[in-house]
Amino acid sequence: MPQIDRFFDALLNEGASDLHLSPGYPPMMRQKGNLVPMPGFSPLSAESIEPILYEILNPTERETFDQERDLDFAYAFGAKARFRGNYLAKTTGVGAVFRTIPTEILTLEQLALPPAVRTLADKKVGLILVTGPTGSGKSTTLAAILDYVNKTRSGHILTIEDPVEFVHQPQRCQITHREVGRDVPSFYHAIRSAGREDADVVLVGELRGAETMGLALQMASSGVLVFATIHTNSAAATIDRFVNAFPPSEQSAVRAMLAETLTGVVSQQLLPRADGKGRVAAQEILICSPAVASTIREAKTAMIASLIQSGRAVGMQTMDSVLEKYIQDQLVDPLDAFEKSSDKESFKRLPQVARALAATESSTV
Repeated sequence: MPQIDRFFDALLNEGASDLHLSPGYPPMMRQKGNLVPMPGFSPLSAESIEPILYEILNPTERETFDQERDLDFAYAFGAKARFRGNYLAKTTGVGAVFRTIPTEILTLEQLALPPAVRTLADKKVGLILVTGPTGSGKSTTLAAILDYVNKTRSGHILTIEDPVEFVHQPQRCQITHREVGRDVPSFYHAIRSAGREDADVVLVGELRGAETMGLALQMASSGVLVFATIHTNSAAATIDRFVNAFPPSEQSAVRAMLAETLTGVVSQQLLPRADGKGRVAAQEILICSPAVASTIREAKTAMIASLIQSGRAVGMQTMDSVLEKYIQDQLVDPLDAFEKSSDKESFKRLPQVARALAATESSTV
């Protein structure tokens, strides 16, 4: 048994999501959003951590890390779990971060995702972006969406990831997983060849730069349903990030194409539950309409928030409206919701938030 497996056993037993291994520290785990020492372990030295990490690499991965001093890969921990691993070199030695990828793919219902997410999953063509900061549960949400597609229609689902995270088993769909760096040289090469692979649904693990974004747009405009992720915190910021990835001379054309192709944006954040029992996801949802398309085309993304508010009848919702509901339902702490809110000045006027902020200020005096 590899030495590192004892850390994974402890991580799963504690119900934590991430494992951090770094010289000079004990194994650390992310539990309910906080990074804390793993009980029962002593600090690791640079000399002891290196053989632990190298033991689970194959020769190709070892060579890649030795050359680039950075490595992303997936590690299967028997039937218990899979982990997305990142190795990095730093001044104190070699370190690593592992994120748990559950072996069970949770459904849309189990994740309590809004009905509008299913509406987007039922689309046959277009570009759907699932966004949020690192660790916000984007991969889990996308896995649930693909699982729903896999169960409800016939076709070919192609995933392009670095590394492959959730492994889907064929149900009504044929499934093809392609791992960047192992099965294909880059996201660019994988997306470029996807059109020749007769895919009905394509998941791109991350859109990185103008080349991959442009190819994703072209693929979606050709009759494919494309899901992809971007690290942004709102629907408006997602559209701006997408357009601004291109040179100014191309942005007008990109806006026009995005206006025609974008089907929806699901922007997600995770917050600790007020009862301390894990975390809860909050989603901002934009569903493209003629008004939204016009706003994108005319570079008026400041209007997106008001269009989402006026689109509640079709399932749209702003992040702040969801956070306000969570406060009213006592699902999250008002200060945690305030931290994630977009319009903080308006949020300060909510009675629960105002009281929490006043209590914090008085305690620091």
